[in-house]
Amino acid sequence: MNVPFLDLQAQYRSIKHEVDPAIQSVLDTSAYVLGPAVEQFEKDFASYCEARHCVCVNSGTSALALLMQAYDIGPGDEVITVANTFFATAEAISELGAVPVLVDCDAKSALMNPAAFEAAVTKRTKAVIPVHLYGQCAEMDAIIAIARTHNILVFEDACQAHGATYKGRKAGGLADGAAFSFYPGKNLGAYGEGGAVTTNTDMVAETIRMLRDHGSPKKYHHSKIGWNERMDGIQGAVLGVKLKHLDEWNAKRREHAELYRKLLPETAQAIAVLEGNESAYHLFVVRVQNRDVMQRKLTEAGIATGIHYPVPIHLQPAYAGHWEKNAFPNAELLADEILSLPMFPELTDEHIRFVCETLAS
Repeated sequence: MNVPFLDLQAQYRSIKHEVDPAIQSVLDTSAYVLGPAVEQFEKDFASYCEARHCVCVNSGTSALALLMQAYDIGPGDEVITVANTFFATAEAISELGAVPVLVDCDAKSALMNPAAFEAAVTKRTKAVIPVHLYGQCAEMDAIIAIARTHNILVFEDACQAHGATYKGRKAGGLADGAAFSFYPGKNLGAYGEGGAVTTNTDMVAETIRMLRDHGSPKKYHHSKIGWNERMDGIQGAVLGVKLKHLDEWNAKRREHAELYRKLLPETAQAIAVLEGNESAYHLFVVRVQNRDVMQRKLTEAGIATGIHYPVPIHLQPAYAGHWEKNAFPNAELLADEILSLPMFPELTDEHIRFVCETLAS
């Protein structure tokens, strides 16, 4: 049996009758950049995230950078985030000339350790970016309480957490702003690149709308130095269709995760979900010994897997000289042991049983 890591074709087939007309409507109106489809999706996604505003951009990386720029974060400012995240989290900080300050994670949940965050705060700390890694929210109450004590902004990196909830509240409406990615493989994925910022602050939303469009409040008038980071109309149309199915797809992911946890052998330890969290299970990640050997044997058995992420931020060549090895022991431990198993809504119980039986063997 072959088990793919992700099957976007299966998803497309299930919604083809909705997606094709939505794309055709963009072609018929030639609204290729921003336009009505994007505007409607912004309204719908803001409502879904229980936020006042959603501003769509061209990637999750742009969403992070523009959110920080809207709050005037720049050279000399420190922004705290975790060492075990995708490179873009730190990259967006550096892109603005600010200083990424890394902290370690909790080894069981892989989420930001609030105590490590508090220990890293200095007079130059302007913001913290907890990452909702693998689809579950960081410990937001503790992080926000620490941040408010020190007058620090809190931005959610929700790029993997579409539809995740924290104590009954949706990711994207928990802090001073949030960044989402709509990369095709995400729970809510476009048919190309895409991203969005959600915020409850009117001025922040207005500023990001200008920044994504060359700092322009209206055509050929430029109030700020901005960027060209607008969303394509076709992506707005696709996302508008997919959003209607997101809760159903996430429910399937949670069912798959429950079966995985029931069938996993003792040699594979699933990343813990914290009390009060309902993970969106963008990824289902386990810790195993001899990970590289295990991955190779699974591949030989026809099971596709991934590693998210094999090199922590502080050990990336782009940041050479900034941190030493062993600076963040939990992040390094996880990088050596984590393995992402197949996870997508169309996965079957038969697939999951085969994966777990192969792991056990």
